[in-house]
Amino acid sequence: MKALDLQPRGLLREHSNSDASGNCAILVGAGLPAKRPAQATELPLADHLADLAVEALIDEADLSPKPGLVDRRGNGAHHDMTLALMHASALALWPCLRNMAEAAQAIGTLGQPLRTTLGQLGREGEAAMLAATGGVNTHRGAIWALGLLVASKALDTQADASTLAARAGRIALFDDPAMTTQDSHGLQVRRRYGTGGAREQAQQGFPAVIG
Repeated sequence: MKALDLQPRGLLREHSNSDASGNCAILVGAGLPAKRPAQATELPLADHLADLAVEALIDEADLSPKPGLVDRRGNGAHHDMTLALMHASALALWPCLRNMAEAAQAIGTLGQPLRTTLGQLGREGEAAMLAATGGVNTHRGAIWALGLLVASKALDTQADASTLAARAGRIALFDDPAMTTQDSHGLQVRRRYGTGGAREQAQQGFPAVIG
């Protein structure tokens, strides 16, 4: 698989609204508390990685058809989610993802300090998500997966996809000392069907994607 594209991208992108009548412009990085200056120079790496991650979340939401899931055709089986809500949630995660990339750059190596810091930043991102969605869990799993991948890429921008995923898996193997046991949907599925969830996928280097 080819290395992740790190070429600068325009920040203003068009995304179809849940209303098929037209498009709405969404500013990737709109979660920033202050307006970003005009890009006379290349974006900092952490900003760019956060842009890419948010773009991925918005593209995933826009992908249609996705039977039973929120897409451009409707809300699927979700009575508490809309496409606009998914977009708002994705944008709210921009600062969290940027901070994760910055933390990886600052710490500079795999280990418990990085895992602990990512865990704290992830919980802050989850709080921002819930504030943006009125308490709806739209992207908890994405914070976990993309946070690991963004941090992994920040440690080595030249890594190809397989190396990137493997390094993310090594980060995921460290325990988060502040993590509490939660009866998440993923844990319920694992108990019922005996299959691994997001945690196992990450720890194994995302085999469902890379394999």
